[in-house]
Amino acid sequence: MSAVRYARLVKVEHTVFALPFAYVGAFLAVDGVPSASDLLWITVAMLGARSLAMGLNRLIDASIDGRNPRTAARELPTRQLTEPQVAIFCLVSLGVFLLAVWQLDPIVRWLWPIPVVGFVIYPYLKRFTWLSHFWLGAVDGLAPVGAWVAITGELPLEAWLLGGAVACWVAGFDFFYSLLDLDFDRRERLHSVATRFGEQGVFWGARVLHAATVGLLIAAGALLDVGPLYWLGVFAVLALLVYEHSIVRPGDLRRLDMAFFTMNGIISVTFFAFVLVDSLL
Repeated sequence: MSAVRYARLVKVEHTVFALPFAYVGAFLAVDGVPSASDLLWITVAMLGARSLAMGLNRLIDASIDGRNPRTAARELPTRQLTEPQVAIFCLVSLGVFLLAVWQLDPIVRWLWPIPVVGFVIYPYLKRFTWLSHFWLGAVDGLAPVGAWVAITGELPLEAWLLGGAVACWVAGFDFFYSLLDLDFDRRERLHSVATRFGEQGVFWGARVLHAATVGLLIAAGALLDVGPLYWLGVFAVLALLVYEHSIVRPGDLRRLDMAFFTMNGIISVTFFAFVLVDSLL
């Protein structure tokens, strides 16, 4: 079915990474429970934005994906979907994103091009620089920032600290992800932290970034009127990150998929669950 192919194209299951942090931004912005309308349109905006980002990534990288054994079975290289079909999908996703934007605070009607430009630029960066991981982190870090401003029309320091935490978290686990394509990227002269600094550099960099994640969550909480459950959520993030780093190590990447996909999904959902309950009490 075409719907299944499009869902696979954008890896809809990976929405679990950023969407919970958008909700975190929304709940903390109002120090309580946002309106059902705001939550609905933030959800629609996130789904439209993420579908656009993934569609553009697949479209721009189609030729590279076709040469990479790990990605050669994706929808575009195997012609399960054509480039015009994916281009139309991107336009529809952009339309959904803009529809949602226009239902939220008027200021976001001026800010929406920022993430879209980020989506377009990101796939090209690995052709030039290993700093692409930080760009991806920054784009995903817009999730709580965008939700915050979409509800309140304001961008206080707390929102940026939450965004920074997400940016460091995403960049850190994307460091791990770069190990999956290390040999291919070297052969194709593509840039990543793995090709630049090797396996040891990946692990040290991820540790620093994930330590920064926890530090930024602590800094945000110190400026917010949060309860004890927020702090338990931060501790849970710390514990889960420590476990994530314990199951993969240089020379032993057997559980890399678990560290990347499973653990990071658990981290985002767990932290949001603590923030949600804290907001309800």
